[in-house]
Amino acid sequence: MTGTTTSAGVAGAPATPEGGELLTLNNIEVIYDDVILVLRGLSLRVPEGKVVALLGSNGAGKSTTLKAISGLLPTEHGEVTDGSIVFGGKDVTHLDAAARVKLGLSLCMEGRHVFEHLTVAENLVAGAYFRGGADPRDLATVYHLLPKLKDMTNRVAGYLSGGEQQMLAIGRALMGKPKLLMLDEPSLGLAPLLVKDIFGFIKQINEELGLTVLVIEQNARRALEVADHGYIMEQGRIVLEGSAAELRENPDVKEFYLGLGDSGSRKSFREVKHYKRRKRWL
Repeated sequence: MTGTTTSAGVAGAPATPEGGELLTLNNIEVIYDDVILVLRGLSLRVPEGKVVALLGSNGAGKSTTLKAISGLLPTEHGEVTDGSIVFGGKDVTHLDAAARVKLGLSLCMEGRHVFEHLTVAENLVAGAYFRGGADPRDLATVYHLLPKLKDMTNRVAGYLSGGEQQMLAIGRALMGKPKLLMLDEPSLGLAPLLVKDIFGFIKQINEELGLTVLVIEQNARRALEVADHGYIMEQGRIVLEGSAAELRENPDVKEFYLGLGDSGSRKSFREVKHYKRRKRWL
């Protein structure tokens, strides 16, 4: 497949959104156990100060993309075998995970990995450990953004609800003062009202702190409500990209990712096959 699209269309090398690029992935290939090819020439860009959504179904390669960016592939016998990852103008393709964190990359992994036996305050302080300790001003900022955490400061994290743990995980990541915050499925397992709150908070930290955010999601509707730009991923490739507004109005995205098809009836197998041919990437 060749060519580049500047609006929500089939993507070769992605179009460059407005603004300088904080993170660039150039034709990344990732292989697990020396044989399993998961990412197949993936390219994307995250402009500084923006919220970018990476969408796709289960198994599309979204989490692998985050692990490639954050340097966690070796823990799962994976490696980047081609392409490059550039963060803040520096090639980080072969840096270890700790070095990337020090440069300002922060990842909230799927599943809300809080320290269950520590209090909320202790979890937050732990987020600043690699910086030599927590700055009280940073703690005050997190409590300002997430007043509910301040109310629970002495509660043990393991007894918090799923939504509260997700907020704590994000708050702990903010304590590291990242330049790029990456969120892996932040809505996973949460009730709809909590999902709305979490994505509202994502938009708030972007607007108030100017923090760049890359969010990985299956809930395309919520992600595109807060994102500036979006990519859709299938089978290890970026297949569609554009501004969030363009993707929200794209008829294929409406039908297959937002559940907003024009027809109220279920599509027949023949029509689905026609759609797949029309997409050209399946």
